[in-house]
Amino acid sequence: MKFIDNGGITDAHVNLALEEHVLRTVDGVDSFLLFYVNQPSIIIGRNQNTIEEVNSDTVREQSIRVVRRISGGGAVYHDLGNLNFSFITPYTPERFNRYAEFTRPVVEVLRDLGVPAELNGRNDILADGRKISGNAQFVSRNRMFSHGTLLLDTDLDAVTAALTVKPGKIESKGHKSIRSRVANISEFLNAPLTVDELRTLIIERIFGELDDSAMHRLSPADHDAIEKLVERKYGSWNWNYGESPAFNMQRSYRFPIGEVDLRIQVERGWIRGMKIYGDFMYRRDIAELEKALCDIQYERDGIAKALAKLDLTEFFGEMTHDDFLALVAD
Repeated sequence: MKFIDNGGITDAHVNLALEEHVLRTVDGVDSFLLFYVNQPSIIIGRNQNTIEEVNSDTVREQSIRVVRRISGGGAVYHDLGNLNFSFITPYTPERFNRYAEFTRPVVEVLRDLGVPAELNGRNDILADGRKISGNAQFVSRNRMFSHGTLLLDTDLDAVTAALTVKPGKIESKGHKSIRSRVANISEFLNAPLTVDELRTLIIERIFGELDDSAMHRLSPADHDAIEKLVERKYGSWNWNYGESPAFNMQRSYRFPIGEVDLRIQVERGWIRGMKIYGDFMYRRDIAELEKALCDIQYERDGIAKALAKLDLTEFFGEMTHDDFLALVAD
């Protein structure tokens, strides 16, 4: 494994562009570890409807950056008290939607510090039943990354203010607020710990002594490519917000794999447009499924026939055709 130093950059646009650039441009069998810390930002999951996930007044008043990532999952709040880690590795099917391999060194460090950390649920690290880390993954051909947050000393009141929680998520969790479901790692420590110190402990757990042979250094060409990726993608309104499509029907349900929220445009009995939002994890671009369900009659048999040609687990993980069909057409 090689370590990539992001140079102390705290701009979420740049850090997410750096992560994607390394994923898509570095070939071979090497794996990489990247850490980054962001100024106050909301990081939106790839398939979420940004406008419905953020509190626009708070975002505007506090100049919080809103940036969409390429991985699935839900919206998260970042600030200088949150450490983000990313393992960029060769892809194997056994690794996708399996987080233990990547979170193990993190959990071990936290336990050494006295934090009762455990990987639990879909993709979270919990301490005493409260979330201290959320994780997500993304696959691109033969490469993937598994990245996560570590809430060391984040402003949890800001998390509550900046994010909009839908009633379905509140009901499924059995809690009344984000604030009651998450915790800072600092709450479980006997002595103060900085983000840099936590980062160093994880590096030492993985590398031992980090010498020059374990470093992967970015070239000037890499930095130029990252800047261009920020300009055309991560810094653009179209990527981070996008235009909400016209629709005249909404169907949503929170499955075990996450929320699936359909917006369907039906004209004269035909599906003319579909947008699928949600905090589910995905392997295959959801736009392929949206396209497959367009320009067919809005009736159960026709939709079932279109779905039969597709492996829904590629889009949602553990999702049956019957469950998805019931959401679309029942």
